[in-house]
Amino acid sequence: MSGHSKWNNIKRKKEKSDSQKAKIFTKMGREMAVTVKEGGADPNSNGKLRDLIAKAKSMNVPNDNIDRIIKKAAGGNEKNDYENNFYEGYGPCGVAVIVETLTDNKNRTAGDLRHYFDKYGGNLGQNGCVSFMFTQKGYIVIADDSLSEDKLMEDCFEAGADDLNYEDGVCEIYTDPNDLRTVREALEAKGYKLDTAEVAFIPSTYTMIPDEESAAKMERLLELLEDHDDVQNVWHNWDNEDNGEEE
Repeated sequence: MSGHSKWNNIKRKKEKSDSQKAKIFTKMGREMAVTVKEGGADPNSNGKLRDLIAKAKSMNVPNDNIDRIIKKAAGGNEKNDYENNFYEGYGPCGVAVIVETLTDNKNRTAGDLRHYFDKYGGNLGQNGCVSFMFTQKGYIVIADDSLSEDKLMEDCFEAGADDLNYEDGVCEIYTDPNDLRTVREALEAKGYKLDTAEVAFIPSTYTMIPDEESAAKMERLLELLEDHDDVQNVWHNWDNEDNGEEE
């Protein structure tokens, strides 16, 4: 996995401006509200909510915001007709892209995404057109260069991890999607601070963009997708380590 880290993309989200952070908080809130409606407001009995709270904290969402979102959703006063959908397409030079959305207007969302792909040299395809190039895995990151690599590896495998990659103080841990919560909680119980823990689409192959103009278009496409109010997650197989830019 060296050179193809998803962590750079996650780190970039963490470092966004205050206005962009507010949008991330709003997206997390929407996802939590749906989860509370489906499984209740108690994270002890609603495992999915417990996972989302952990994810929100890793994205630096304040505890007060999390509590307020849960209480509001539990009150049942908020309109909550959101639908979860996945879209697949190709960016410039055939880069594969998967977009997860949570929307109350599927036609609006699909139209916006199609416009973005068309404008920046890609195309929105049918479901299944690129997902075969990805594998869904639990994905955990521990970024702390003060930790012992050997001890960290031992603890990760003891917690139930399937595989990991350690480089430059960043440990990327992979699990079966169904084991993510168990592994996350085991590592937290050992005292580790997790920088992210989520189910992600991990590419099996990567695509390079050979020219700066196409790379700039791909970067802009990703920015628009990530900033769209209805988009929860974006995964892609762009190998841009040789472009001099972060993913």
